Amino acid sequence: MNTNQDTGWLKKSPYDRFNYFIAGKVDRYKTLLQTIEKLGLYSAVIAVAGNKHIFIFPPWHKKSRPATGNPFPFIGQSPNMLVAHYDRVDGSPGANDNSIAVFHLLNTAILMTAQNIDNWIIVFTDKEELTSGESLESQGSFTLAQKLMSWGYEKAKIYNFDACGTGDTFIFSTLTDSVLGNNESPNIQKVKGDLYKLRNHALQTANNLRMEKMLLAPTPFCDDMGFLRAGFAVQTITMLPTEEAAQFEEILRKYPEFPKLLISGEIKTSPERRHLPATWKNINTPADTIHRLTPQYFDPLIKFIIELCRPPI
Repeated sequence: MNTNQDTGWLKKSPYDRFNYFIAGKVDRYKTLLQTIEKLGLYSAVIAVAGNKHIFIFPPWHKKSRPATGNPFPFIGQSPNMLVAHYDRVDGSPGANDNSIAVFHLLNTAILMTAQNIDNWIIVFTDKEELTSGESLESQGSFTLAQKLMSWGYEKAKIYNFDACGTGDTFIFSTLTDSVLGNNESPNIQKVKGDLYKLRNHALQTANNLRMEKMLLAPTPFCDDMGFLRAGFAVQTITMLPTEEAAQFEEILRKYPEFPKLLISGEIKTSPERRHLPATWKNINTPADTIHRLTPQYFDPLIKFIIELCRPPI
């Protein structure tokens, strides 16, 4: 827990709305829309299967949007699609899972607009959190991904940000690798190829920024699984404190079957749950509070996201 937390970041836009967003009975959907409007960002709400997903587009699209026809930009192209879910588990403040990633992407949208970086779409997804007995097809990202495919976004480069508020070590998830396994079907091979391209770009971006604290490791499943089920490759990025990342790396060496528990969700009730990093144990619980965030490490993540989207020179 970060007991000596600097709270100055909560006075800066857009984070000045963060405390309200994680309050107990707040309407997060309404609050997020109000925050986006206050920031002057251009957004649209896409309702799919009863879930409300919020899209933010570069400002140039508002000026060039056609009066008729498909209202979305980048159709048939390969924009960077930056994803974070805005829902949370009942009873949890959801500070790290996943409110802080939402606000990081809001901040990123403002900064990329100021820097004239315009090859991105930000998507805040609904219903990432599943209740007991629900399948991946119930996940908001699954039905949304099906729509994205039908709309012509099959070439989108999707980066999913989840639990990005605690720690200084970047975790590039390999969970979907374990799901895809050794399947040699053409469709699976294409998804694998797309996934490796996403990961290679993420790693190259990290190298360009001279980041030293990185780990390739499986992570608890999130929106990436819904996208994957619909045929999209997704690279999930999360954060852990250095000590927790090192301990988790050791656990993965000792227990090679550990990724299967993460994939199935059995880790929630398995005795092996004790081996999860403390940061992950606290998400989806009342302990996922603002006090566990580490704002001193926010800037490197923001710079990384912007660099991901920066066109090559």
